[in-house]
Amino acid sequence: MTTMQEARTLFFNWGWLVPVIFSLIFIISWRIDKRRLINGIWFNIAFFSFLTVLAGWILVTNNVALIMTFGIPFVLIVLFLFLLFFMQSILLIWNAVIVWRRESHSLGNMLTLVLGVALLLVPFINSLAGDVLPQVWYTFFVITTDFVVGYLLFWFYNYLTVLVLYQFNRPKLNQQYVVVLGSGLINGGQVPPLLAQRVDRGITFYQKQLQKKGVAPKLILSGGQGGNETRPEGVAMREYAIEQGVPAENTIAEDQSINTLQNMLFSKRLMVTDDGTEPRAIFVTSNYHTLRAGLIARRAGLKADGIGSRTAKFFLPNAVIREYIAVFVRNKWTHAVVLGVGILGIGALVLVSNLFVK
Repeated sequence: MTTMQEARTLFFNWGWLVPVIFSLIFIISWRIDKRRLINGIWFNIAFFSFLTVLAGWILVTNNVALIMTFGIPFVLIVLFLFLLFFMQSILLIWNAVIVWRRESHSLGNMLTLVLGVALLLVPFINSLAGDVLPQVWYTFFVITTDFVVGYLLFWFYNYLTVLVLYQFNRPKLNQQYVVVLGSGLINGGQVPPLLAQRVDRGITFYQKQLQKKGVAPKLILSGGQGGNETRPEGVAMREYAIEQGVPAENTIAEDQSINTLQNMLFSKRLMVTDDGTEPRAIFVTSNYHTLRAGLIARRAGLKADGIGSRTAKFFLPNAVIREYIAVFVRNKWTHAVVLGVGILGIGALVLVSNLFVK
């Protein structure tokens, strides 16, 4: 048997073990807790190792038809991703213009504009640094910048993976409570479309469980009164739910909370079970907010996963970036240590390499 044949045999016999093993790790981790950020790492290792092994298997078959069948779509996808990468600044600024026209001009709604402009300025900043910094400092600047940007992108991609996976959460139709999180009222006391979608999503689950199991969960409409609001969000949301046909006795207004953590804590206090056991509950929020809300629910001691309502597509980029920043900041000290150690290591390597060059 030739060396090439041995390599092929080894590949066919053992190559598939990598994606299989990491798929099992992901499934176990997912079943333990869908909100764990490490789920994204396990999933991506399993996914990309599967693609690698599949590509290798296709290539070693030397089957031209098979290679063309899979190779052409793969090349087109890669080209499309490269196009998106090179156009990302334009796409981000374009999205920022749409958001500017349709939403309030807050910093939270201008994140795509800030990011798009920053990406456009990167080449000019690098060029300026090359002109004013000594070679060794310029090398350190470029490598450090690449490291920091790469680190942030790695965790953003991982966060995005877990967020997308979390959308596939399908809670059992045996819930006792459905907590709907508030998001602010308009014109002092009216339920806006974004909040209405959350309540509607909760009502849909309520009706589905009632229809299939014959037992209705109670809706907890959670939200306090803001400074520019004439009544608490929970009260307005409860009124809206009753208008949509939910019996008043199956609705509860939680009207004291002013943030997501309090939504979870105060709603938990309103949950009562006949046997004193931990209540079965889920929460409802906008799809982009489900993962972070789930992390906050865990922090509040509320054993509940979430389901998301749809959000306007133009609003998603800003919302997802804002949620990522909030999740990243929750572990700021861990990230600061990793980045600090990495930057020190880069500095040491650049210094040593510079001494050897001299």
